[in-house]
Amino acid sequence: MIVLDLKCDTGHVFEAWFGSSGDFEEQKGRGLVECPICGSQKVGKALMAPAVGAKGNRKSDTPAKGNAPVPMQSGGEGSPAEMKALLSKLAEAQAKMLEKSDYVGKDFAREARAMHDGQQDERPIHGETTLDDAKKLVEDGVPVAPLPLPVRRREREN
Repeated sequence: MIVLDLKCDTGHVFEAWFGSSGDFEEQKGRGLVECPICGSQKVGKALMAPAVGAKGNRKSDTPAKGNAPVPMQSGGEGSPAEMKALLSKLAEAQAKMLEKSDYVGKDFAREARAMHDGQQDERPIHGETTLDDAKKLVEDGVPVAPLPLPVRRREREN
């Protein structure tokens, strides 16, 4: 799992978690990465610098925080610390919501449509679908929405 600081085209800097750098690129390519503040999908990696401790023969006024990424510039409404706190709360809320939801994998569009059409009992679900299939669901009045943060699939956990 990696943490990336991302920045949208309007200047908002935010933090996001991904299974790998490749997962970020794949999700971005599928249109699944967007700014949580303004919704822009024009998102890239923000300029970051690692927190590097002082040389061994120098005394530092503040202790280093390991190798945590530190954004070099901020933008938008609120400091990076405030944004990280808000995203942390969002991640907690999403995790709590997903505890009561069934993961249906790549069958998401079929399952959502079947519930909408009355062919299955309604229940909270989450899963994966293509952007085209998601748009078709919305056009047909099926109540769906993207999750605000990426979800680590159980089969990928160690």
